[in-house]
Amino acid sequence: MNNYPEKTCSIEKLVTHAKLVEATLAGRKTQQRRNGVYAYPGESFELEGVKFNITALEQQRLGDMTDSDAQAEGYPNLAMYKDLILRMHAGMAWNQDDLVWVHTFSKAEV
Repeated sequence: MNNYPEKTCSIEKLVTHAKLVEATLAGRKTQQRRNGVYAYPGESFELEGVKFNITALEQQRLGDMTDSDAQAEGYPNLAMYKDLILRMHAGMAWNQDDLVWVHTFSKAEV
């Protein structure tokens, strides 16, 4: 049993954008932040026939994100990540105190 809240969306929707799928397959993306829980540690998902395992799930304040976090998301730095998120979600404000769920994953061993 875990102490996580119920899922708000299915694991299949965790990584969907073509560029992010590409970055995940190339090993440049190892995290996905969402405003809800899409997967629990120990679960797996597939992208183009390649299996990935969820290794961790934790909450993080947007204001605590670093360039390293943005790179784990597949972006060169935090400024580019923030810019893209705000363009994708019209009307969204970047509130430093907002909490997001960080889904960490890795390619499954064959």
